[in-house]
Amino acid sequence: MSGHRIERTTEDIKRELTAIFRELKDPRVTQAFLSIVRVEVTNDLSYCTVKVSAMEGLESAKQAVKGLKNASGFIRRELGRRLRLRHVPELIFEPTDSIEYSANISRILGSLDISESGEDDDRS
Repeated sequence: MSGHRIERTTEDIKRELTAIFRELKDPRVTQAFLSIVRVEVTNDLSYCTVKVSAMEGLESAKQAVKGLKNASGFIRRELGRRLRLRHVPELIFEPTDSIEYSANISRILGSLDISESGEDDDRS
């Protein structure tokens, strides 16, 4: 399958998964502020790896992944219906801490004291 079609399908899956996640009733999923970090689809569209992160941290993301795995049948059915795919890939959900990591980097960068002129003040 062409790379362009794979990329387009990947973006479509990511967009629809975001909408489907909002419709889920599982408290493990609804209580976590989830973000889809990355969607990777195999060339033959048989598997789709979805990496999710939670604002609350990695433990919350792990709990949300348990809820997503529990609802994977519903999610696959909805994906197939919305995207009109002949073959809906098997979904593999993986937790990641990228939101927490990004927030930590932002805190570190915010704590740095950098002068406006870009020159070191120590070189007088």
